[in-house]
Amino acid sequence: MPIDVQPELLIQRPRSQVAAFMFDPRNDATWTTGVIECHPHQDGRLRKGATVERIVKFLGKQFGYQYEVVDAQGDDFVVMKVEQPFPMLVRYQLQDAPGGATLASIRATGDTAGFYRLAAPLMAPMVKRQIGKDLKLLKRVVESR
Repeated sequence: MPIDVQPELLIQRPRSQVAAFMFDPRNDATWTTGVIECHPHQDGRLRKGATVERIVKFLGKQFGYQYEVVDAQGDDFVVMKVEQPFPMLVRYQLQDAPGGATLASIRATGDTAGFYRLAAPLMAPMVKRQIGKDLKLLKRVVESR
């Protein structure tokens, strides 16, 4: 069953500040639900070709997986390809908003496979809810700096 969700949230900070935090994989465990550890294979922000190893807890299971950045453009967006827990493309998108704020969105597209195919009808709402929580946590962390 296909998944295509795109929650968004307004963050009261300039895009450059949001991008500096959100696009730095060393911060993943701070704002991304389920991420226990994060190990970038290169220094600095996410850029095309970068790979990152994550240890996560998802649906009661703990496992590791790697994601690869397949596209990126400055403070605008990052697109990552993941194979676990099922194949997806994840796009972090930032846009300037009035008053110096930033509209942050995360779009996840993919198709459930294997074990997760059994839970397919629940996956899109679950992924959307999880990403929404991530954006709220990102907002709290970035706005408190």
